[in-house]
Amino acid sequence: MLGSLYTMMPVTFSGKASNPWNACIDSNNSSPQNLSIFVFSPAFASVGCYKFQLCLYTQGTLGGCVFGSFTVLCNPWCSADAVFIPYEDEREEYVLSDSGLLFMGTPMNPVSRPWSFDLYEPGILEACLDLLQVSPQHQMSKSKDYLKRNNPVYISRVVSAMINCEDDRGVLKGNWSEDFKEGVHPSKWTGSGDILRQWAKFGYNPVKYGQCWVFAAVMCTVMRVLGIPCRVVTNFNSAHDTNANLVIEEHYSETGQKLNYSKDSIWNFHVWVECWMTRKDLGSDMNGWQVLDPTPQQRSKGVFCCGPAPVKAIKYQCVDLPYDIPFVYAEVNADVHTIIWSQDHVVSFNIDTERVGSIICTKAVGFPRLQNITGDYKPIKSLSSTLSSRSSTVSDDSTLRRATSSKGVTVLLTLDKSPVPGEPIRFSVKVMNRQRVAKKMIVHLNAQAKEYNHSPSDTFWETHGVMQLAPMEVKVLQQQILPAQYNNVVGDNLINLAVVLEDTATHERVLAAEEFNIASPELIIKVADKDSIVLNKEHTATVTFINPFSHPVCGLLAVAGAGLISGKTQFRMQSLRPGGKVEQRITFTPSMSGVKMLHASLSLLNTNITVRGFKMVSVNSI
Repeated sequence: MLGSLYTMMPVTFSGKASNPWNACIDSNNSSPQNLSIFVFSPAFASVGCYKFQLCLYTQGTLGGCVFGSFTVLCNPWCSADAVFIPYEDEREEYVLSDSGLLFMGTPMNPVSRPWSFDLYEPGILEACLDLLQVSPQHQMSKSKDYLKRNNPVYISRVVSAMINCEDDRGVLKGNWSEDFKEGVHPSKWTGSGDILRQWAKFGYNPVKYGQCWVFAAVMCTVMRVLGIPCRVVTNFNSAHDTNANLVIEEHYSETGQKLNYSKDSIWNFHVWVECWMTRKDLGSDMNGWQVLDPTPQQRSKGVFCCGPAPVKAIKYQCVDLPYDIPFVYAEVNADVHTIIWSQDHVVSFNIDTERVGSIICTKAVGFPRLQNITGDYKPIKSLSSTLSSRSSTVSDDSTLRRATSSKGVTVLLTLDKSPVPGEPIRFSVKVMNRQRVAKKMIVHLNAQAKEYNHSPSDTFWETHGVMQLAPMEVKVLQQQILPAQYNNVVGDNLINLAVVLEDTATHERVLAAEEFNIASPELIIKVADKDSIVLNKEHTATVTFINPFSHPVCGLLAVAGAGLISGKTQFRMQSLRPGGKVEQRITFTPSMSGVKMLHASLSLLNTNITVRGFKMVSVNSI
């Protein structure tokens, strides 16, 4: 029985029955007083918690009792199920894995953040089923909701709406302000378990606070728990196109300061999920990965949810199919119009057709690294526009470049390497005079701090000068920003660096800009006897941190690992001098076999900086 719905199953000895639901007596029963009965559910059974009632006919009298319950989930191992995924390694990754990596930062320097999905932790299955029970769809019509729960398209839309709390008793409340005093800063979360348990424990009131990666990671947990293959996806340079014209405008002053003139914006990254399912409503061409986005951005049929949108439909511009394909298409395909203003007049205009959706990625199957899936969403225009599928960071000898040309001058802005804390940000400006006349150029360089989803704040570094160019001459300016000048930008913040050149004779202007992050330092985790980790035995690990900053730091270290540590283990780190090293020994006793993630986070006090690290641990059953 599922609510008021029920089905009758005759118990047979053969297991063969005309009813899609059937039951049979175990032929190996050794005692007639102790019967084992197998119950077989059809592939189209609705997801939920069923009551099991046994009816007995004895001497012409019907009697019965409810003596148990069982939970039906989607089954990606069953070829008849709508979520069947044919490869075992993908089922291991997208259904069974209880940890993963979320990618953030910028397209040329993605930063991986460990996340614990906590699928098997106490209370998580119950919380995921509760999410369906408290949804508006269930409250309006329990029977109708139960009947529709045999369709992963329906389930995924319900879950997408229930992860946020804009229309219902959803799990998370979003907050993109600077004030998180009434809850937890989104960057402090390290797993889904604490969020889902807190939501269920306190009467299904929303947990404070989430941003896009938290919404997506929690939805990934719920979908995997319900048996639907799911993965977290990051779209770098994600367009937020408020007027649906597939154009994002960016505005700069004549001195290179980025201006907040437009409601449209480009988020340095945006995170959603993909779920694997058939689309019987659209035809087999649209089967496979579907985009779902629980971050509340716009309404879909009156509700803050997004998807499922077939990835194939996005690639081939089938924007008239359900659900929300035009919105997702714009996030990965909008054009960028860059405008320079001087005294309320437009003095330069440029169009970039490749910047938005420059890299779309997820965690690789079976490995802790980035997998580039941009080609699933759109044709790749150039090899240089994306990272290779095996790369997760820019190597030390790589450069970050942004070039722009005018009729007479080309300017190339180049970061020498990915910036790291405690070292100067070194970059060069290469200017090429492409005409056979000398030029005098005014040079403006400007750096602003910004968050991934906001326009930049005030300028924190700038310099101005004059450059003389002979005909056809190429000149390179070397510049650096010192650690003391960017100290407040380390952490999850980013930097918008721009150069504007003005030809003093023609007043023609050309701009090059790059947004980048300063990589946070990492925690190093070493596991003793890592090749002989076994169940139910105590093992040790060491977490190491070296202070790269020019000032002392102190903080709170938290270590966790689903299947390795029950809950979280916390330690206080006392003041550590610049260049100082601290080691913390921890113990853990594995409760589950398989590959598990041991992860740690160090929240530095009086800053917005959280230092993270992780180690994959292979636990043997014996």
